[in-house]
Amino acid sequence: MRSSGSTPSRRSPTAVRLLVVLTGEDHPKACTGRRLLRWGRARPFSTGGPGAAEAVVLDPYAPTPLSRADADSVRRGGLLVVDCSWNRLSARGTFPGEGDRRRIGGIHRRLPVLVAANPQHYGRVTELTTVEAFCGALSVLGREIEARTVIAGFAGGDEFFEINRGRLERYRLAAGPDEIRSAERELFGGT
Repeated sequence: MRSSGSTPSRRSPTAVRLLVVLTGEDHPKACTGRRLLRWGRARPFSTGGPGAAEAVVLDPYAPTPLSRADADSVRRGGLLVVDCSWNRLSARGTFPGEGDRRRIGGIHRRLPVLVAANPQHYGRVTELTTVEAFCGALSVLGREIEARTVIAGFAGGDEFFEINRGRLERYRLAAGPDEIRSAERELFGGT
């Protein structure tokens, strides 16, 4: 019999597939993507894996924000995050890889504007860790329970929900990208 406290829980078949590309640029102990993989909450990305071409890639340079309109694509292909250093993030659509640069296919979407709660980037706008990115995306898609499960056990996890509560609620209610952009303008100012 397994102890429920020491064994990561199995994901249900209806849960969103979370995919990670590790670039190895962050310190292994601070790398939230590595911990998600180790804890069984995410899977390593494989270009030939099921749904790889349909995965929604969380890309900070994508012009279109993630919204509920992407829910079917996420359900089919999953969410993909490239775990890399903010200091080395390159131009839209390309991410650091082993030696070379490689293009990540799929449907590129940026997260709506959120505030980081992790110890390294606390209070910074958009500088989220991999686990915060997954958590924010799942919340925007209305998958609050999965979002809380993914971030459980990480420093700043509860705080992430607290400091982004109003933003996450507004984004979750937005039906599409235009409504997300409108909410961002109201929440953060700008045109």
